[in-house]
Amino acid sequence: MEVKLTVDGKDVEINNFVQKILAGAVVGAVGTLKDVGDDCSEIVLKIKR
Repeated sequence: MEVKLTVDGKDVEINNFVQKILAGAVVGAVGTLKDVGDDCSEIVLKIKR
């Protein structure tokens, strides 16, 4: 899986371990949602504070 992190418009380098942690958490959470199948190819998550 490829994970890209952008904060305030700037790309942030993240190592493979952090990529796996983030991807696993997001894919796991999204996979439990009612209208989302297990075969999705891309997930986009945007967080604003």
